[in-house]
Order: sequence, then C-alpha cells, then structure tokens
Amino acid sequence: MAIVKEFPANHLRSVSSQGNKTVVESLAQQWAKKYIGNLKVDTDRTEKTEIPNLSEIVSPDGRKRTAQKILESLRSVSARAWNKTEDLLSKEIKQHGIDLNLINPWEIAGDSFNIYQKALDVYTQQTTSQPLSLVRNLVDSENPLYEQALDVYTEQVAPSKLATVIGADIGKLRKKYTSHDPRVIGFVSMQFHYTSQMLMQSLEPIEQSLISTYFKVIDDHLYMPLQRAYEAAANHDSDSVALSAVQKLLPISTQIAKRISQRVIELYPNYNSMSGALSNPIVKTSSIRDVEMFQIYLWVCGLETSCEAIQQELFPLCVMLYPRLKVQWEVVRQMLHLLKQEIDISLTSQEAETLMPYFQVLWDMFSPQVFAELGL
Repeated sequence: MAIVKEFPANHLRSVSSQGNKTVVESLAQQWAKKYIGNLKVDTDRTEKTEIPNLSEIVSPDGRKRTAQKILESLRSVSARAWNKTEDLLSKEIKQHGIDLNLINPWEIAGDSFNIYQKALDVYTQQTTSQPLSLVRNLVDSENPLYEQALDVYTEQVAPSKLATVIGADIGKLRKKYTSHDPRVIGFVSMQFHYTSQMLMQSLEPIEQSLISTYFKVIDDHLYMPLQRAYEAAANHDSDSVALSAVQKLLPISTQIAKRISQRVIELYPNYNSMSGALSNPIVKTSSIRDVEMFQIYLWVCGLETSCEAIQQELFPLCVMLYPRLKVQWEVVRQMLHLLKQEIDISLTSQEAETLMPYFQVLWDMFSPQVFAELGL
C-alpha cells in the first residue's frame, strides 16, 4: 500500500501564553464522564445460562469476594507479570542505555498494589438502585443480557468515579517514574497491563466483564499523560484558543480513536502485531488506547507550547516498545494522517493551528527516513 502523502511542513512557532491561572477541573470531569458513554462490558464472555450468578456477584458481598480474590492473587501475579515484562524489554534496557537502578520491580509492585487497592475499594463501594427484577424482565423479553440488563444493573457510573479517584495518584506515579528517564514508564505500564490480564484469568466470566472496565481506567491513565494535560490547562485563561481546542477534542477523543482504528483495520486487513490481527478484540482495544494516547500528548504540547512531551517521552517510548510488539512505522504513519483529518474536521482553523506545529513534529519524527535509519 502506498504511503500517505506528507503534509506541507509547518515551522514551529510559539503559541502566546496566557496570563492568569484558572482552574480547569472541567477537563478531568469531562474525561471521567466519557467512561459512562464509552465503557461497555464484554458481551462475548458470558452465556445466558449464567444469569443466576448475576445477583450474587453484583451484591455487596459478591463484590467483596471478587476484590478479595484479586488481592490474594496479586502478589504472585505481580511476580509473573514482571517476568513477562522483563522478557519483553530486557534487551531494550541495554540497547537504549537505560539505568537499571531506575527500574525497581519491588517498588513498582508496591505502587501497583496501592492503585489496585483503590480501584477495588471503588468497586466494592458501588451500589445499585435498579432492582434485579428489571434485569430479569429484560432477559425474559429476550434482550441480550450483557448489552442491556447488566449495563442497567451496574449503571456504569463507578468506572467514571474511579477515573477521578485514582487519576491524581496515577499522575503522581507517572511523574515519579518519568522524572529521571521518561522511558521507565514503559516498564511500569507493561507491568500493570500484564498484571491486569493475569488477574482477570482467575475470575468468573461475569466478574471479568464487570472488573475489566475498572482495569481499563488504570491502563488508560498510565499510558496517557492526562494529569500533565490538566496542569498545563490550568495555566491558560478561559479564552485561550489552545484550551478551547482541547475542550472540544476531549469529549470526542474516544470516538476519534475508534474511527481511526477501524479505518486502519480496513487499510491493513492482513497486518499482525505480536498479539494478533488488528481486528482481534485485545489488539483493537490497545490500538484505540494508543490513538487516544497520541492525541493527549499532542494536547499537552499545545497547552505547554513545547515539544518536550513528544520528544522526550512519547517518541522514545514508541521506539522502545513498538518494535518488540511488532508495530510497524507505516501503521503509525497512517494513524497520524487520519488523526490530522479528524482534527481539521473537529476544530476551527484557529484552534487547529495551535496544535499543527506539534503535529508536524510527530509527522517528521515518525517518518520513513527516521525509522529506516533505526532499522525499523
């Protein structure tokens, strides 16, 4: 397939900084609310014959049992997840010259325990106002249980609550591990990712469907510099054009990511990463997350009027992780091309202009010439 045409080069220019600081808590709230609209339980994991387990599993005692089961296996799972992370990235430590002293598996395991504990606290505290009889009525009317009834019964509010509860904590975690070498967050993110996958294996199908949305919140916040974006937004006045661009894009970022991911699947039907085809549900979820990640790094640059986040964190991480995960530069390049189209459609020309200098940095860094020199 022919590579998409490059966009005309834009010269970097500073975006005028605004004066007074303003509180931009609405950004965090908007991101949290997205989970209500975008998160859905996995409808393929369960069978209708398991309906009798529903009331027991979603009850307060059932939730506590699920949480306890996870906590009891967390220590051993964390060790296995680290082994898998180390197998994946051990060569990269030497190749990229990363200081081994910055990667402490015991410290990472301790931090992960605290995050999972908070997530499970939210899960066990969630209450529902919908009677189970409503679920049974939906089931009796032959509506798919896990598309409608379970959504109604669990209300899908808690994952958005979790985003506000642990968002700041994960922001501090990211800052801690990126302060000396931003690439270290790659090890932390993969450790959490594998830990969540392995923890799910010990759960019943219905438990997996419920808890997966909570684990996705953790996964997303680790990969995405959301807290950094919020802090940068707080330095803008309310009439800032860059802030307006981010406020417009944030609520639709998941929809944008899904459209781009689907288009890439259509363009590369035979492409396979390490985890499988792009249409594989697990790979597709990761792809959507990665497209959102690129968007948020772009926002950070626009709000900070600096390329630092892309140059020092995003690009080095991609160079370290993508070859190991068998993600090819051409697919990333195509994703960026589609992302520019989405930005142009979603924003005014003035708003888009605040992001385009930093988009051009992405486009130039993820170029055939650069990756050819790296042997990728």
